[in-house]
Amino acid sequence: MSQARFMIAAPASGSGKTLITCGLMHLLKRKGLQVQSFKCGPDFIDPMFHAYITGRPAGNLDAFMAEEDTIRRMLQDGMQDADITVTEGVMGFFDGIGFGNSKGSSADVAAMTETPVILVMNGRGVSTSILPQIQGMLAYPGGQMIKGIVLNRISKGVFPAMKQMIESALPVRVIGYLPELPDVRLDSRHLGLMMPSEIEDLAVQLDRLADCLANTISLEDLMTLAGNAGVLQEDRRITDSEKSGAGIRIGVAKDEAFCFFYQENLRMLERTGAELVWFSPIYDQQLPEQLDALLLVGGYPELKAKELSGNESMRHSVAEAAKSGMPVLAECGGFLYLHRTLEDLEGKPWPMCGVIPAAAYNNHRLTRFGYITLQGGTLFGRETGCIRAHEFHHYDSEDPGTAFLAVKPGGKRQWNCIHSSGTMYAGFPHLYFPANPEIVTAYIAAAQRYHRRKS
Repeated sequence: MSQARFMIAAPASGSGKTLITCGLMHLLKRKGLQVQSFKCGPDFIDPMFHAYITGRPAGNLDAFMAEEDTIRRMLQDGMQDADITVTEGVMGFFDGIGFGNSKGSSADVAAMTETPVILVMNGRGVSTSILPQIQGMLAYPGGQMIKGIVLNRISKGVFPAMKQMIESALPVRVIGYLPELPDVRLDSRHLGLMMPSEIEDLAVQLDRLADCLANTISLEDLMTLAGNAGVLQEDRRITDSEKSGAGIRIGVAKDEAFCFFYQENLRMLERTGAELVWFSPIYDQQLPEQLDALLLVGGYPELKAKELSGNESMRHSVAEAAKSGMPVLAECGGFLYLHRTLEDLEGKPWPMCGVIPAAAYNNHRLTRFGYITLQGGTLFGRETGCIRAHEFHHYDSEDPGTAFLAVKPGGKRQWNCIHSSGTMYAGFPHLYFPANPEIVTAYIAAAQRYHRRKS
């Protein structure tokens, strides 16, 4: 297992983290390296770009939802057969769960995993003033993990003077720069970047980006920095939930409408011995045969409302499965699909599965956004204790459920949510299974009960 790794971070969102991360991963991949990627925080879309480039599933390292030993274990798992591991930060480097609290930040993850950080600094329209900016980042608690600088949006002519100035004044290495590339961009929509499959010339843009970075980034400096990462000891502990799902078949929705996955969730389910069976609510006419549970993940069902509604046989198949008592775990987009109707972006309602007898509609703004702790409810009839989760959606429901109390960090805001029973979890919060392994235990136990009753 190669321990070589680094993180790309920045002082703020919009600094160019994703562009530089993707460009460096593509460049390293072209050099013949096996590249494993991770994303700090709960983002789904950036890891899609990572996976598109590396050809490997991308992970999430979320220091709010998971504890340090779990974060380190997930990183170890991902690094097993990789030559180098690249982690992309989230928001600003020290931005965590709230003002003045860096828990859950990129800095938190870097410290937990002993990962060297390359800080992306915007060099446009600034000269000497960049020094106190970098100096402040280095001096702030957690800034000791910053080992390198990449200057974004500067020219070839300016770079040598900027590099010399920074390295002469501060204990950090400037490993390269990225000039402005007007023909390279990743477009966005209401929940973030557009997905890789929607960008027609993505491969061309990535080649253009990697070609540029090959001439502006010192790979020697990059690999030296990555090689100085702390050594993580392998941890092969088996959790109570592992090997409890032998013989269980879980149907997992996957297509253009349902595409928001945490790879760690899927990996934990597979470790129980359960078989994941992929299906498309858009294109398949029926659920796969002999299923014992359903997993309806998030995504963009509102963009495919017409197609989902038009596939009546699949809608009826899902509704019948839920009616029969098959365990259903549906979050966010999957929850919307279970509704009686779902509005598209033009406000037209389309019939959906009807399991939740309510309408889902566009709220035209982020609704109940961010980290939460779910309290007071049961998951598939089982006590799990508090569950850390995340919400990120523009849509709302006439009936979001009342089974759990969602509490924001600090406890200043809370609300009821989620439909929960012995056979269903359905609500807007996204669950991150490593945050609470009892989620997997409860879900697999419900699937086993259904399997036995069915048999």
